[in-house]
Amino acid sequence: MTPAPGEVGKPSQRDRHALVALAFLLWGCASGSGGAPRGFVHPGALNAYQDLDFVKEKIRTGQQPWAGELDRLTRARDDRDDAHRSPHGATTINSNADDATVSRDDASGAYAQALIWYYSGDEQYGRRAIAILNSWANLKAFTGGNDQERLQAGWVGAVFANAAEIMRLDPGWSPADIAKLQAMFKRVFYPLLNTASPGNGNVDLTQIDAMMAITVFNDDRTEFDLGLRRLRARVPAYIYLSPGPVPPIDGDHGNVDEFWSHPARWVDGVMQETCRDNGHHAQFGLGSALHAAETAWNQGVDVYTEMGPRFTAALELLATQLLTGSMQGTCQADRATDDLYDTWEVGYHHYHDRKGLALPQTGLLIRTKIRPKAPRAVWNLAWETLTHARE
Repeated sequence: MTPAPGEVGKPSQRDRHALVALAFLLWGCASGSGGAPRGFVHPGALNAYQDLDFVKEKIRTGQQPWAGELDRLTRARDDRDDAHRSPHGATTINSNADDATVSRDDASGAYAQALIWYYSGDEQYGRRAIAILNSWANLKAFTGGNDQERLQAGWVGAVFANAAEIMRLDPGWSPADIAKLQAMFKRVFYPLLNTASPGNGNVDLTQIDAMMAITVFNDDRTEFDLGLRRLRARVPAYIYLSPGPVPPIDGDHGNVDEFWSHPARWVDGVMQETCRDNGHHAQFGLGSALHAAETAWNQGVDVYTEMGPRFTAALELLATQLLTGSMQGTCQADRATDDLYDTWEVGYHHYHDRKGLALPQTGLLIRTKIRPKAPRAVWNLAWETLTHARE
């Protein structure tokens, strides 16, 4: 779906977006409301200008997999129609009730329509994405009263924030409404995200993913730095790299072997949840960590390099396990999971495309199993092929 050509002499969409970003900068500086970027780049959470524009050009010329992925996104789906979702909103979220599902679906719908708006220029999608975001600006609290709420806040917070970060480029979204959503994130999400879950590491990493995305949208340097510190503490305690040891982390109770579900072999790339469920939660943990690293990268902070040996080892080991169906002797149980998620493109893009590392197993998994078979939106793992594929 190619946008109609612009009028001669009119500014391009990117030029208009740059003017809007400048307007937000000036507005924030004048208002003192916390809207001033203070060095933040927008859009700059999971998706940056250069990545969005790369994909947009590929779609314009009908190239694959991008054109096919956008077509897949815009088609109605039986389970959840992200591309045509209307706003629901709520004043509370109970992680044990239906409104948790509503928040998930609205977040996914807002992000999907924000992407369609950017790639196609079709304003109806932008209007709906903004309407969904505005409908959640009156959220007051999570009310479930359990640790699952930390995970829920991470899941939906990351996706809402990534949608909002794209839609802040639309001049039709008023600064007042943007400020209202920023205030909601600070009021409702910060309290749940700012204390790490003491459970399995995928929860903390999902929290961190949301923290990083929200803080970019909120132009909040203090919170951004807190997310970075959490990421740097959790990743070495989640992905093993020889010769060790595994650093202590809240929740391990001083028994690393038990916390890691008793690995049979401690090899580079084994994750804290690899042997817990043969890769299901490990994919969520790794995907969330890579999202946070990508957000940091888009803001000029390179945690990819310092974490590179762990990230690449985890990608290659897990990809090998999923390709072969064998856990490669790392766990007592040898059968690898059949669960597949679209959570491989972000890390592969950085290490393979930007840095030139081979990652043959990861590339093979993406081409033969993830793109043909994986669901495209499961909680905070959503549409990575559409946003970060490069070949």
